[in-house]
Amino acid sequence: VQLQASGGGSVQAGGSLRLSCKASGRAFIVNSFGWYRQAPWKQRELVAAIGRGTNYTDSVKGRFTISGDNTNNIVDLQMNSLRPEDTAVYYCYGNIWTPTRGSSDHWGQGTQVTVSS
Repeated sequence: VQLQASGGGSVQAGGSLRLSCKASGRAFIVNSFGWYRQAPWKQRELVAAIGRGTNYTDSVKGRFTISGDNTNNIVDLQMNSLRPEDTAVYYCYGNIWTPTRGSSDHWGQGTQVTVSS
């Protein structure tokens, strides 16, 4: 199973960006999706996740919205009111079940989000 992320880019503070990630492969079930980010010199952190429900890190609550398309195995992250501190490489994450591996973690390639003040 592969996760392919798209979106990202550069925007001024207060602007919006949308990230999208699609899981593809053979015979799999997505248990949950999430978006992580890693800023320079910082640890990777969970930004938002969606499975049976949704959860967000405190700093993005009210600004970011995660949504999933179960039919097409897509997860989106709508980011509004962006701040310079949101600047990071964003990674799509999936906990995915396959017949051969059971449930395991999968990561997409990172996509850069840069917010200028």
